[in-house]
Amino acid sequence: MERLDKTLFVAFASQKGGVGKTTFTSLVASVLHYRLGYNVAVIDCDYPQYSLVQMRERDMKMVMENDVIKKLAHRQFQTLGKKAYPVIQQKPDTALEAAEQMAADVRKDLDIVFFDLPGTVNAPGIIKALAGMDYIFTPIVADRVVMESTLVFTQLVTDVLMKQKQVAIRQIHLFWNQVDGRERNPLYEQYESIIKTLNLKVMSASVAASVRFRKENDTYSRGIFRSTLLPADEKLLQGCNLDGLINELIILLNEGNDGKG
Repeated sequence: MERLDKTLFVAFASQKGGVGKTTFTSLVASVLHYRLGYNVAVIDCDYPQYSLVQMRERDMKMVMENDVIKKLAHRQFQTLGKKAYPVIQQKPDTALEAAEQMAADVRKDLDIVFFDLPGTVNAPGIIKALAGMDYIFTPIVADRVVMESTLVFTQLVTDVLMKQKQVAIRQIHLFWNQVDGRERNPLYEQYESIIKTLNLKVMSASVAASVRFRKENDTYSRGIFRSTLLPADEKLLQGCNLDGLINELIILLNEGNDGKG
């Protein structure tokens, strides 16, 4: 593991709901914190549902009720010697201050703070929160409605926010989600061409469509997938190519290892 020199603020963000922002936040945060050794925190700004806060509560309940998961969690925390990453509930307009306070506490030695932001730029405080991110990762799917909404969102970030000298944003990266490798969809090539003309970057790793993204751990789970207390099973990650996405994401974050000023 290559530790980061400064705390980075990272968001999986989009103006379109249902494209996987919360799921990617929990999956990536858990793999980085529990498996790869980074110190992570998550700020849930997705008012009013606060999905990650609710997920943490369900995960804690599952650990108490499921003996198999309880043993996994106990063994993990004994091995790692560190606690679960915090999941903090904040409104978007106070999220940056909360993150900066955590980062300023040298005892926490935070590498990355992930933000789960609302799916609309019209939410109070969302523009302020976006402007404070170091990196924004935006999932896209080959659907005209989703793509049109996403391109409006990315243009707001690149043409408005990133041209302001006071913002922290270094780069916004798009990546394909819900890719069905069994079918050929001409929209991929069409939108790749449009994205290129807008000087946006698409990550080489794409995430395969899978029913796993709609499931959380339950009593009958055959493997851990979406959890805030345990990392996803490596075979399940590989099956969706999420391992490829995470590896590429880490490379991009380490390229900005000089941190914030």
